[in-house]
Amino acid sequence: MPTAAKKTKWTGAVLAAAALWLCFVGAPQVSAQTATVEISIKNHHFQPTTIVAPANQPIVIRIKNLDPTPMEFESVSLRVEKIVPANGEASVNIRALAPGSYKFFDDFHQDTGNGVLVVK
Repeated sequence: MPTAAKKTKWTGAVLAAAALWLCFVGAPQVSAQTATVEISIKNHHFQPTTIVAPANQPIVIRIKNLDPTPMEFESVSLRVEKIVPANGEASVNIRALAPGSYKFFDDFHQDTGNGVLVVK
């Protein structure tokens, strides 16, 4: 029994210290260095087909689906899949990337337009 009491007391102390730390430091926030790029899809084609973002910082891609059917934003090189509802919007969070080109497509309509994210 004394061991269980010690564990409970120790766990409570750790939680109290963590709560105190959050009061002074604050909760983690999205970095001010996050880049946001926007793209839309209409008639199953991306507009624009090329989007540009800075290298070595996280990226948020905001996707606006202007079609009356859902679409799936997908990229093998970005390791992301996101369903965007018909006439809806969604965001995709991307890790910081090295310079290069990263292709993406609508997985529900693969025979139509593709796009590319250029990271500089």
